[in-house]
Amino acid sequence: MDKIIITAAITGSRMMRDVAPHIPITPEEISQSAYEAWQAGASIVHIHVRDPETGLGSQDIDLFRRVVEYLRERTDLILSLTTSGIPGRNLPIMERLAPLALKPELASFDAGSINLGGHAFINTPEFLDEAAVMMREAGVKPEIEIFDLGMMITTLRMRQEGKLADPLHFQFVLGTPWGAPATPKAFLHLHDYLPPEATWSNIGIGAGHLPMAMMALIMGGHIRVGMEDNIYLRRGVLAKTNAELVERVVSICREYGREIATPAEARMILKL
Repeated sequence: MDKIIITAAITGSRMMRDVAPHIPITPEEISQSAYEAWQAGASIVHIHVRDPETGLGSQDIDLFRRVVEYLRERTDLILSLTTSGIPGRNLPIMERLAPLALKPELASFDAGSINLGGHAFINTPEFLDEAAVMMREAGVKPEIEIFDLGMMITTLRMRQEGKLADPLHFQFVLGTPWGAPATPKAFLHLHDYLPPEATWSNIGIGAGHLPMAMMALIMGGHIRVGMEDNIYLRRGVLAKTNAELVERVVSICREYGREIATPAEARMILKL
């Protein structure tokens, strides 16, 4: 099997410190946490930024720039910048896509609409078409986030129409309250629709974190961990850093016999 790529999703856009007391909020905290995740073995960091005053997610390009510049100066990480903003707030298209101006190697591409956080997370065909065009023009590879089968079908249609180019890279997101559950059966159903040459990574939200990571481990995929998706190191024990979550899955992968991809090796695997 190929070496395994570990992605660390550093902060997300919604959880506050009353629920997740150790979650990074400021650009400096997000940058430091991403740096530590890189030291622990992550090759990719998935970056949201937050308004330092409110703590909520933001698409302010200046906040993104502070994180991006810090990490580019100190690491060889692959940066994946979010285009979602705060799911449910549904920011204007150009505001959501503003981070593409920083030319990250990856950017999230949420391939359809879904209920999240008590609200509808809207990703219209207009948004998806514009995101595909702007990512292609900026040389950014879409990280296609799949929450349910409908998003997979949408992605395959866009591929057939020439809007998304092979080889595609998928990030399965399983275990959200209104999406596909974090079960082997649900995952395998989505996996059956992967096009040839596609690469993929798995997320299990909350309690689905380790089960979905193990599905990726044994089936040749890649793994995403991090406080955006899961704040517990083990039952009842909060993770204090993203690096702790990376270290745990790195140890499991090595025990299984899959070595961890460096950022340079991850670029080759993903054909960046």
